Amino acid sequence: MIVHQLGKNNSILNKFISEIRAVSIQKDALRFRRNIERIGEILGYELSKNLSYSSKSITTPLGEKQMNLYTNDVVLCSILRAGLPLHQGLLNYFDDAENAFISAYRHHPNNTKDFEIVVEYFASPSIENKTLLLADPMLATGQSLVAVYEAIKKHGTPKEIHIIAVLGATEGIDFIANHFPENTHLWIAAVDAVLNDKGYIVPGLGDAGDLAFGTKL
Repeated sequence: MIVHQLGKNNSILNKFISEIRAVSIQKDALRFRRNIERIGEILGYELSKNLSYSSKSITTPLGEKQMNLYTNDVVLCSILRAGLPLHQGLLNYFDDAENAFISAYRHHPNNTKDFEIVVEYFASPSIENKTLLLADPMLATGQSLVAVYEAIKKHGTPKEIHIIAVLGATEGIDFIANHFPENTHLWIAAVDAVLNDKGYIVPGLGDAGDLAFGTKL
């Protein structure tokens, strides 16, 4: 897996990352969602540099201009529900992409810290031989992404895969690297080193879905 950790370099991206982490700011759900969306835009811009391009003639009011435009057939797939603001940020730039949505959640069958990932819903166009952008803001243990990938690949084989995440843990990155194709790209804003005993990223930012959309039962 090819990992692109964009927060390692100084840029405006780090302002948005700091705000989604800060308890004094993240309580504003509207700002939290918008910051995730803006991070998605930045990750999408950097990702776009790795796509395939060809020259196309564009007609202007005064003549013709050759422009290099990407030629990939993009399918943007987000994991519900936390992935929705990230999806919107990517869609702001890949506005002609096809869209897919998949559900994944942690199920604690014995009310203990042990859990399994349950995938129940998948709505998607064909992904066969297309460029799949798989968006999930939090890459903690990596189990959700792997479970989602196992469900998705039953419906076709994408030409290439780009995973887009806001925040991850080293353990989770190592885990998905062993389950996704070797040429998969991971575009991630920031990486923390530690998971706690419940599988949450430390220091992290909390539960992205709850911060974006409110607490759940």
